Amino acid sequence: MKLLIRVFAFTIVFFIMQNAYSQDPNFHIYLSFGQSNMEGAAPLEPQDKLGVDPRFEVLEAVNCPDLGREMGKWYTAIPPLCRCKTGFTLTDNFGRIMVANLPKNIKVGVVNVAVGGCKIELFDPEKTESYTATAPDWMKGMIKEYNGSPYARLVEMAKIAQKTGVIKGILLHQGESNTGDTLWPKKVKIVYDNLMKDLNLDPRKVPLLSGETVHEEQKGKCASMNKIIAVLPKTIPTAYVISSKGCAVAADFLHFNTEGYKELGKRYADQMLSLLGYKVSNITEPVIIQAPLGFDVLNPNVPAAIKN
Repeated sequence: MKLLIRVFAFTIVFFIMQNAYSQDPNFHIYLSFGQSNMEGAAPLEPQDKLGVDPRFEVLEAVNCPDLGREMGKWYTAIPPLCRCKTGFTLTDNFGRIMVANLPKNIKVGVVNVAVGGCKIELFDPEKTESYTATAPDWMKGMIKEYNGSPYARLVEMAKIAQKTGVIKGILLHQGESNTGDTLWPKKVKIVYDNLMKDLNLDPRKVPLLSGETVHEEQKGKCASMNKIIAVLPKTIPTAYVISSKGCAVAADFLHFNTEGYKELGKRYADQMLSLLGYKVSNITEPVIIQAPLGFDVLNPNVPAAIKN
């Protein structure tokens, strides 16, 4: 009996070790979610699909037969990166800037699940059903592509991504539909905390990068929301706000245009590279920034000894 128990225990340990070893620590995964500016509202042009480094990949979150893509499989990150007919997004340039400034042995993968026009409540599993029930038909169609729950699909795809890579950060662009909602930071924290729990992630090692809506200097219709977004780090200590100031916008003053997405995506990448200990440079080889001894680069104000 004891021998049987030992064999069983050895089998379990072996399985766990095999599963852990399947993860490539040099495959950095980023989860991105939100509404239309995360989907990508800029029309795709032929040049947008050129020159994508194969080290930048996307995990398809829906089936796109016209693109030759299947849900749950990795592809070179040629846009669209959200659903089958979405446009150029900030995530496009985020990934391109990341691989251009990381060592050549590191790959970057993104999982993009977003629904245009939605409130943050859509990504709260306890509110998804009630929110969807009152959503307009055009939004229900998008939600249906995620089998009724964008959050559940994001977690499902993230778990697939974890089989081959390591989740390094979460990218958020949402807020236009929650403009004026002072409870938004707490609602975002609910989603963030759920992701940490459901994916067995350490919040001290997985920062949340959240971008501003179109800035007031660009006459953003939801620019007042930026004051609420600004307090997010008070609710989530490892949250970082990405400025939209100066990013080019579309004619509706709600969305960014292609150039705006490129700049915003670069700013997300600049922040993430800094947190990882790299500095964006015009040269092809990245420059290492040494974090102060005993401090966590994700939150340099807190000694690593305390965090661990």
